[in-house]
Amino acid sequence: MEQNMTLAYYAAGAGALALVFALVTLANVLKKDMGTPAMRDLSNAIQEGAMAYMNRQYKTLVPFALVIFVALWGAQYVIEVPEGGHLPVGAPSAISFLVGAVCSAIAGYLGMNSTTKSNARTAEAARSQGLAAALDVSFKAGAVMGLSVAGLGLLGVSVLYIVYQDPLVINSFAFGASAIAFFARVGGGIYTKAADVGGDLVGKVEAGIPEDDPRNPATIADNVGDNVGDTAGMGADLFESYAATTIAAMLIGNSLFGFPGIVFPLLVGAIGIIAAIISTFFVRTSEDGNPQAALNVGIWATNILTAIGTWFLAKSIFPAGEGFGQVSTGIFLAVAAGLIVNVAIGWLTEYYTAAGKKPVLMIAESSKTGPATNVISGLAVGMESVLFPMLFFAGSIFFAFYMVQIFAPAGHGLEWSIYGIAMAAMGMLSTAGMVVAMDSFGPVADNAGGIAEMCELPPEVREKTDKLDAVGNTTAAIAKGFAIGSAALTALALFRAYVESVTHKFGQFYVDLTDPIILVGVFIGGAIPFLVAARTMRAVGEAAFDMVEEVRRQFREIPGIMEYKNKPDYARCVDIATKAAIGKMIFPGLIAVGSPILVGFLLGAKALAGFLAGLTVVGVLLALFLANAGGAWDNAKKWIEQGNLGGKGSDPHKAAVIGDTVGDPCKDTSGPAMNPLIKVAGTISLILGPLLTKL
Repeated sequence: MEQNMTLAYYAAGAGALALVFALVTLANVLKKDMGTPAMRDLSNAIQEGAMAYMNRQYKTLVPFALVIFVALWGAQYVIEVPEGGHLPVGAPSAISFLVGAVCSAIAGYLGMNSTTKSNARTAEAARSQGLAAALDVSFKAGAVMGLSVAGLGLLGVSVLYIVYQDPLVINSFAFGASAIAFFARVGGGIYTKAADVGGDLVGKVEAGIPEDDPRNPATIADNVGDNVGDTAGMGADLFESYAATTIAAMLIGNSLFGFPGIVFPLLVGAIGIIAAIISTFFVRTSEDGNPQAALNVGIWATNILTAIGTWFLAKSIFPAGEGFGQVSTGIFLAVAAGLIVNVAIGWLTEYYTAAGKKPVLMIAESSKTGPATNVISGLAVGMESVLFPMLFFAGSIFFAFYMVQIFAPAGHGLEWSIYGIAMAAMGMLSTAGMVVAMDSFGPVADNAGGIAEMCELPPEVREKTDKLDAVGNTTAAIAKGFAIGSAALTALALFRAYVESVTHKFGQFYVDLTDPIILVGVFIGGAIPFLVAARTMRAVGEAAFDMVEEVRRQFREIPGIMEYKNKPDYARCVDIATKAAIGKMIFPGLIAVGSPILVGFLLGAKALAGFLAGLTVVGVLLALFLANAGGAWDNAKKWIEQGNLGGKGSDPHKAAVIGDTVGDPCKDTSGPAMNPLIKVAGTISLILGPLLTKL
């Protein structure tokens, strides 16, 4: 196939279409009624807190981004470019980095505006119209975030490729997205869990007041945290996955097929966006319906439409009569493998974390004998939940690899098969628009329940929002599984691209695990996820300690809080969470960015390859364990709160609250930090490969 840049313009057009649809959807949501003045005031307070945090976070990151921008631009003047070659540094790379960072921030702002302005509207819809209307408002708010992530990712990569026509130099777009995403994920996770843990320990356990009680000083901070963690953090995480996967697939495709291999991932992304837009119209439920089933219809429709579109696309881009043999069938099956992993990870995550399923019921039952047995049971569920997802990841890699090999023409099977793995990752990420929409709907429902509680709306309103919130916990856990799976497949594609870049510089390059220097890298890489998990968990503990002390102080020193005579100082708790998140996200970020650079330049390219392998395997395992254990603890508590085992205030409930508190930093801070950690290391290494001075 001749290079036809019109195809790249089609991909850019699909990205632009996603943004237009997101803005139209946002306008539609903003037309909904916000309810009473009290509901409006609470919603505004949550939005102001969330945007204040976002502004401070990105202001903190500006100097960091500018240093990298200058370093990438200036490196071309101090590094010798090989004759007839080029390096991933210089003005195009620096500009690509900056565009990636800015697009990541824009996606976060769009999503945050949507979710924080929709919470009161969801509560009012539940009050005046019912469950179906509340689902419609909250899901549309989430769809704004989902389509912004996918649209900006595809638009950014496509436009940069159209301008520079070299996937190597635009790899910095993924690095920019990854660097910003790591800080957004870690900072948001610290914020949300500092507020949540502090509020729960003093409010629920010590004071015995309900969640989201207006007497709890940490309530507004907790609601703000839901958004900065689960909306901005997850959105940034999957934005970088989308960018990194697309660019890695383009790099591998370029080395194997030339232009067809470059443009195919872009067009798969375009098909996924169109499928997600169409599928948003399928997410509907009745007044007594099941919101989870409605959301499942959306993700199934997205997968099926993407698969159908990809079949015709593969036949068009890799026609049988032009030297490709029947490889189009193998490539389609590789994309389908990624789509199947989507469904499988969702099903497995739902099994291990959803209320009413056996693992969650086991944790709830163990709460009858106290918090220790609750914690032990939750740890066991988290550990057990790792095996089957890993088998699916391994199976999809094996299947995608061999399908391309089988259908490739003679002599090209082994060479072309690595493209299948990249396409499995691309297939998985192509549905990011719908997955992020499902994830972001959760914080809206959670906030809506909080507003209903604080404004003393009728109990049936809270029942409806709680029904949505329970589904939101499951979709959040599914999105975490999706993010982890995408990180695993993306890391493999980035690893292959890194090996190719090193091979181009040093000649043939093999990753041999009997080589001591590679094993050194494996052990160092495997230790880094534990260090990052420890520092992020400690950050939550320290911030939560400050929050607990502040809540206790207010209960002690402000008279009349418990009698509703005086309002707590919500702003003070918001400020504590914000300062903790901004201050404590820096060190883990420096570890993520600095460790691959040190390993590469001090120990060489082989050690860096081992480092990537160790970090990826351990990071994925740890992420699955932490996310699923935390999700199961959370829903075990909620199952008891529904009236089981004595309900709220009972001894099993108090034990379950402590288990949930242990799980909070696991599922929302340390676990999610693994995904951007893996991809930051991969994208940096891809830039470092041609710059390293020794094997």
